[in-house]
Amino acid sequence: MAIVGREREIGVLDQLLKAQEADFLVIYGRRRVGKTFLIREHFKKSLAFELTGLIDTSLPDQLARFHQVLVAKSRRKSLPVPKSWMEAFDQLRDYLDSLPKNRKHVIFLDELPWLASPRSKFLPALDHFWNTYLSRHKQFLLVGCGSAASWMISKILNNKGGLHNRVTARIRLEPFSLSETEAYFKSRRIKLTRYEVLTLSMACGGIPHYLKQVQRGESASQSIERLCFTAGGLLREEFPRLYHSLFDSAERHLEIVRLLAAKPHGVTRADLTASYSSGGGLTRLISELTEAGFVTATLPFAKRKKDTLYRLCDEYSIFYLRWIEARRLQAGDNFMKIITTPSWRAWSGYALESLAKRHFPQILRGLGIREVASYESSWIHRPDETWPDGAQVDLLIDRADQSINLMEVKFTQAPFSITKAYAETLRNRLQTFQEVTRTRKNTFVSFLTTHGVKENKYSREIMHQQITTDVLFEP
Repeated sequence: MAIVGREREIGVLDQLLKAQEADFLVIYGRRRVGKTFLIREHFKKSLAFELTGLIDTSLPDQLARFHQVLVAKSRRKSLPVPKSWMEAFDQLRDYLDSLPKNRKHVIFLDELPWLASPRSKFLPALDHFWNTYLSRHKQFLLVGCGSAASWMISKILNNKGGLHNRVTARIRLEPFSLSETEAYFKSRRIKLTRYEVLTLSMACGGIPHYLKQVQRGESASQSIERLCFTAGGLLREEFPRLYHSLFDSAERHLEIVRLLAAKPHGVTRADLTASYSSGGGLTRLISELTEAGFVTATLPFAKRKKDTLYRLCDEYSIFYLRWIEARRLQAGDNFMKIITTPSWRAWSGYALESLAKRHFPQILRGLGIREVASYESSWIHRPDETWPDGAQVDLLIDRADQSINLMEVKFTQAPFSITKAYAETLRNRLQTFQEVTRTRKNTFVSFLTTHGVKENKYSREIMHQQITTDVLFEP
């Protein structure tokens, strides 16, 4: 299967193939995001050696697997099984010496955290192999890959030993954007409207392995029903496996994820500290969840760093905790019923906001302000004596051209209609924002909707600009 999307990453890989020196690339990202497929598919003509670590396996078994792979590649059946990683890399060096020196050769070590088990001495051996051999020969490209982002960062990227500052390139592979998701479905001849692609993305995120399960001829609702609510469905039981595959002591990470899931508008560090009950290490855990792509940090408008809001941004985790785990004991539940409920309609708006924030550059382009320095933010005012009306803006664009967009995000099956009551809510919100913040910037009320805003006297009065979710599908 050909690679879909990944244009930026492919550009990096192509540069490394053309480089006139040895390189050490580290690629990491969450489970099922397509790291191994990208490396194998793009480097298939240059792949000289590939070894994948075995999970929860002894050192002798890892070395036996190394031996099998090297014998198959070198066709030297007389090679003894190495007794250490130092000996294994010596054997690999002998094989690499036999390869042509006029083109690039890729050495791909997949699932490094599994290879570098405790007391295996894998990392010192890799350090020695890189520093004394690979780095001295311009025809080699070493690729290290792993799903455990925290391990890859602490043990490889931030290594304090011989691998310190040895990595020359890094890729954190992100989930598919909506543009890539749409292109992926088209490559598999799966025909879905953009509304249905959005619905699937709010449930599954842009994880290629999850999207691969969608079948031709199914609607988005049918796919979600089969994958998430049917016994044996891939995503019905994926949630705990996902976190335990990425993090040691994953229960601590899961506690934070659950705390954030309960507060879709975000949680401050102080509130997290007050609620977190699993002991120390909160800073490290938040950092690991952020680096793995599950959590984002946003500074609210006109606030200081200590007011940073942490938000769960992984679509599958958000969907699982709200609709799969929370409802699994209710007999007769299915997704077809869920999407007709008021609670789904309310939740889907929040879910679209989260998805929109992941496509912030596309929103700027849609608003015609791509060239203006702009920052994603949020704002909340809790009632007080001076301004007794509370107000909240979940997606605020603070612009360098002395302007602010207060974004309203609506996920509906038809054009959205601004009613008299909602128009009054928007007027009050705009007035409260201007009075509380005392901003001197132009303030625009803008809409992001699935099918546009129906024109009426309220839209003409209160709405300054509108874009549809089609802009999110731009590359």
